[in-house]
Formats: sequence, C-alpha cells, structure tokens
Amino acid sequence: MQIIIKNRFIRSITVFLLGALCVLGFAPFYFYPFSIVSLIGLFYFWHQDCTPKQAAMSGFIYGLGLFSTGIYWIYISLHDFGNMPGAAAGLATFLLCAFMALFTALVGAFSVKISKPQSSQLLISIPIFWGLADWTRSWIFTGFPWLTMGYSQVPHSPLAGYMPIIGVYGVSMITVFIASLIGYWLAKKPASVIWKRNTIALLVLILVTSCLLKLVEWTAATSKPIQVALLQGNIAQDIKWSPEVAEKTLSLYLHMAEASQAKLIIMPETAMPVLSSQIPQELIVRLQTHAVKNQGAILVGAVEHENDEYFNSVMSIDGGKPEVYRKSHLVPFGEFIPLKVAFGWIYRDLLNMPLSDLTRGSIHQQPMNIAGENVAINICYEDVFGEEIIRQLPAATLLVNASNDAWYGQSNAAYQHMQFSQARALETGRTVLRATNTGATAIIDPHGNVLAHAPHFTETTLNGMAQGYSGSTPYVRWGNWLFLIICLVGLTIICLPNFLASKRKTK
Repeated sequence: MQIIIKNRFIRSITVFLLGALCVLGFAPFYFYPFSIVSLIGLFYFWHQDCTPKQAAMSGFIYGLGLFSTGIYWIYISLHDFGNMPGAAAGLATFLLCAFMALFTALVGAFSVKISKPQSSQLLISIPIFWGLADWTRSWIFTGFPWLTMGYSQVPHSPLAGYMPIIGVYGVSMITVFIASLIGYWLAKKPASVIWKRNTIALLVLILVTSCLLKLVEWTAATSKPIQVALLQGNIAQDIKWSPEVAEKTLSLYLHMAEASQAKLIIMPETAMPVLSSQIPQELIVRLQTHAVKNQGAILVGAVEHENDEYFNSVMSIDGGKPEVYRKSHLVPFGEFIPLKVAFGWIYRDLLNMPLSDLTRGSIHQQPMNIAGENVAINICYEDVFGEEIIRQLPAATLLVNASNDAWYGQSNAAYQHMQFSQARALETGRTVLRATNTGATAIIDPHGNVLAHAPHFTETTLNGMAQGYSGSTPYVRWGNWLFLIICLVGLTIICLPNFLASKRKTK
C-alpha cells in the first residue's frame, strides 16, 4: 500500500520535518540511521512519478528543514556577537539556509528530468547529483559544506569505512544511494523476485564491505606516543578583544602552559588577544624556557601584522627557530570582506566584528617539525575541507586544529565542527588534536573516535597521549578525484542511452 499525500500543505510540512529529522544524524546526536530514514522519506516522494518542478519544490523544502535546524547558530554569531540587529541577522540566516536549500532543489529537478521516462535511473542519478551538490557547496563562493550528508555517518556508521578511500563526498553518495534504493522499493513496489533478491544482496555487499574496510589499518604508528596538553581558556567572545581583559588572558595562558609537563602544548586560535609583535617578550621567554624544559614545543594562536597585512596564525615556541602557519582559507564576511565595494556597508552599518579583513596565508605550507613529530596545522573551519588538509600529507604525522567556536554560543556548532575533525582523521589515518577556546577541545584517533573530550565552556587543560602516524590512505593520494570519476561514469551510464535514443529518433 502506497502512501500518497495529495494536500500540498501537508506534504510540504512532512518534507520539512523530514529535513529537520536528518539533523539527528549529525553531532552531537550521532544517530546516523535517522539521516538515512529521512532521505528515504524524501526519495519516496521523488519516486512517485513526480515532475522535475515538484521534485525541486520538495527538495527545496527539505533543504530548508535541514539547514534551518542545522545551522541556526549563524543567527547567534551575527546577532549576539556581531551586534547585527535581530531582524537583519534573522533575514541573513534565512537567506543562507534558502541558498543551501537550492542545492537539494536542483538535485531533485536534475535527477527527475534526466531519468525520465526510465524512473529506475533515479536510483543512480539521485546519489550522483546529491554527491556533486555537496561537493559544489565545498568550493562555490569559497565554500560552506556544513551538513554534507557524509558527515552524518561519521564515525559510528558502517559506511564510515569508505571515508579513507573516497572521502566525505563519496560517503554522501553511498548514503544517498542506499536511501534512494529503499525509497524506490517502497514507492514502486517492484514485483520481480530477482530484483528484490539482487537489491538485498547489493545492500548487504555495501555494508559488509564497509565493515571490513573499517578493520583496515591504512597508516602505521611512527614512534611512541607523546604527551599533549590542549589548553581551553574559556574566554567569553564578547570581551575577548577588550584591552582591559587582554593582560589577564595572556597571564592565564602563560600559567596554564607552565602548569603542564606535556611535550606538545597547544593553545587555541587567537589565544593571544594582541598582535604577535605586541606579546610581551618576558612571556615569550618564559614559554620558550618551559618548552625546552619539557623537551617539546608550545603552539600559540595569535594575529600577525606584516607589511600592512594581518594573518590569523599559529606559531611554535621551542628551543629552535619559530615556525609559523598562516590560515589560508578565510571565512567570508567573518575574516575577509568579499567584493568590498558592494558589501563594505555591511561592516560599516550592521556588523561589529574584529579581524574582519585578514590576508590569506599560502596554500603551500609545510608541517612543523616540533616535539619529535611533523605537525600539520589548520585553523578554525579549515578542517571542513578535506582536499585542503591533505596538502600537508603524507609528510605530516599529526593533525592539529586550533579553533574558536565561541562565536556560536551554546549551540550545536562546536559539536558539528568536531565531527568534521573526526572525518579528517578517518580520511587521513591521522590523530587529530583540537585546541579550542570554549569547546570542542578533543583528542581524536585515526578511526574518528574521540579519545578525550573536555567539557565545554570551562577553563581547563585536556591532557592525553597522541600517537603519530605515517603512510597514505587512498584519499590522501587521490583526494576527491576518485569520487568525481565515479560521478562521471555514473552520469555517462545514465545519459548515454537517452542520447542514443534521441539520435535514433532524429534519423
């Protein structure tokens, strides 16, 4: 018996709620089956002989449900900490959600249009276009791949076993394919026993293969684990850059570092609320003395000023020459002003954000050779982009993310951000160390499991052991190319029969 909802309003509400349900697959919930169930509901409608226009509309509404419940914290960033008026912040957040929802709308429209009249081709077109949509969101307008479907399977789902091979966009494609297959079965009720048997066999094959892949050790330990300390200062964002608070913050991080005996001590993004050139020399000397005493290094987040340019940086302090990593993937409207002529008024009249016009660091930066490891640094949401993280691999033995997610208040954003780091650990086969201002400060193993997690919004030091790894996963070698090749092959399989058929008709 098929469920057919003819009332447009009820159908729209149902699809919106399905999109909202999908968020439960992401952190902090990690209920990965809910994302697949949510997609099955959407694809059930798409497989009911709907038109491209109907598929686009339901896809858009689904996207609104997904993104409005998944990235609502954008409002907190703009209003609570950016001082944007509530109405303007609400409108900006809605427009971003609507823009993201356009991608799910296009998936529906293209999938249905290209697959007609052979509706069974939807089984291939939907996952391909969805994967491509998630990938496109990672680079268009500098990229915002939040809530990419593959993340909903990290790290506990069996499908996470494919992460070291085809990355998060490939896992998106496989996740959507499973949902599309089940949605087609429920909507079309195929009578063929052979089709049902083959479908079950295919689903079992996908899951068993993924489970076996999770057992593969793609990388090898390089040496003995080292003791690490991740400092979480818990400095409120609204006072972080106040001159009267700066001295206390500098003293806080100095004493937190000196209280640790770890070989590698890591501070969060912009832990020092002054320019790097304004950090007191006495503080630097004391940190250097302590690092030498521990036979290790201290990583310090600060803003550099050089030749009238400002960089969001992480600097090493040890017995040798300091090394510096400069953030290369900046946040649009948060760290740089795109099209200043057109959008400069936003900062002049609506926003009050510090460090809103930074300069990009080079994309060709090398790991730091510190504390006996080759440490690849990334800052803030740079770890959302797996294809950029692998630039420092396979040379790097450890990955370090220095972040400040205090911008998003007590929302789900910090947990979602940590899930991205879990995905990077799986893709690269590396331990990931996350040092943040207010959370989520964590140590993540190469299988994406959180070994230690500091309580959020607490001044604390997270101590633990970190194992360095060498070697390359397939994703480190090929990046997103394998995923894109699979998409190209799939599109060829779909389009070629239709193309040949149209040629025969013209003759």
